Amino acid sequence: MSTITSEELSATTLLRFATAGSVDDGKSTLVGRLLHDSKSILSDQLEAVERASANRGQEAPDLALLTDGLRAEREQGITIDVAYRYFATPRRRFILADTPGHVQYTRNMVTGASTAELTVILVDARNGVVEQTRRHAAIAALLRVPHVVLAVNKMDLVEYRETVFAEIAEEFTAYASELGVPEVTAIPISALAGDNVVDPSANMDWYGGPTFLEHLEKVPVSHDLAHCHARLPVQYVIRPQTAEHPDYRGYAGQIAAGTFHVGEAVTVLPSGRTSTISGIDLLGEPVDAAWTTQSVTVLLTDDIDISRGDLIVPTKDAPPTTQDVEATVCHVADQPLAVGHRVLIKHGTRTVKAIVKDIPSRLTLDDLSLHPHPGQLVANDIGRVKIRTSEPLPVDSYADSRRTGSFILIDPADGTTLTAGMVGESFASPEPVKDESDDDGWDF
Repeated sequence: MSTITSEELSATTLLRFATAGSVDDGKSTLVGRLLHDSKSILSDQLEAVERASANRGQEAPDLALLTDGLRAEREQGITIDVAYRYFATPRRRFILADTPGHVQYTRNMVTGASTAELTVILVDARNGVVEQTRRHAAIAALLRVPHVVLAVNKMDLVEYRETVFAEIAEEFTAYASELGVPEVTAIPISALAGDNVVDPSANMDWYGGPTFLEHLEKVPVSHDLAHCHARLPVQYVIRPQTAEHPDYRGYAGQIAAGTFHVGEAVTVLPSGRTSTISGIDLLGEPVDAAWTTQSVTVLLTDDIDISRGDLIVPTKDAPPTTQDVEATVCHVADQPLAVGHRVLIKHGTRTVKAIVKDIPSRLTLDDLSLHPHPGQLVANDIGRVKIRTSEPLPVDSYADSRRTGSFILIDPADGTTLTAGMVGESFASPEPVKDESDDDGWDF
């Protein structure tokens, strides 16, 4: 395995990406080939794969076994859970989420792609664009993933014909454009043979674009949270009350988006109280500024009431607070989500009680049609919901901030995650539906 120095790593950027595609399109094989050919696996891992492949009667190592880690996945030859892999090249660091292809595991694809800056959608060159291809493209659009790669796999099984690749790329790009996907890059590959994965293919001289890895290394990470609306969800209030720090009161948390500066006027939500940042501590040292994903402690000039769950934001760029949240959601639990259900909503570090007031529509991903007022959402359903919360929440639109525009719904009885939500409009927003019901006796 090649060695990358700490200096090289510090100079590289991080790309989070997810793979998706129909069953047997070769997602796990592509990931295995990528790790193998880029020398990102250890020798003992490769030896284990070779042994497992030999035990199954295979002459060559099955590279899909590098990511299909569950016993059921190995036995069935499918991906069930999201498999995360971390690797690096001299140009970039990567966090990869290999997601399932089965329709019944759509929720896992939502989980894996929710933080991705790039989604790879695989297509079997023999089958072209199928229903599940459209489903995954729609989910990538809903999650507002900035970059989509169409990997037309198994080109070796169609004699590496350019016309096959061109027809698939044209059909998929047209469909993705209707969804509002901002960028599609199509690459013809053979994951099994290694064509255009890491090394250029000698069998497709008609293709002049980058290999799969080259594109991953060079694609701009355009979703730069450091330039988004600054948001700091408070996780903990630090008060040492020691002789050395008798009056220290700091508000600790991980910056969800944006940049904070010493001297900046800030507002604490949902209370609306204002103050000024007097100091920022990072790793025990004072700094003048801090930005997204850094874990910091912020000190304010005023001694105001702040606790876990509050949100610190710039006064000039504060989001609205509301008790009525409308969002696009993906239901991930086995039990349905129905109108009238009492739930908990977790937004940032704040968790409050809520009620599902309405489900205006359910999205049919096959043709992007809307089924009005379905009454409930079942596992893997995507739809629109209206939620009434017991306390005001400071929410951004998901289109503006993927971090502070998202939430989850939780079953208050057992803590099960029910639904993943994206605040605001989606690419398939229904017409406003008048809520003719009254308050139904709810007290908030």
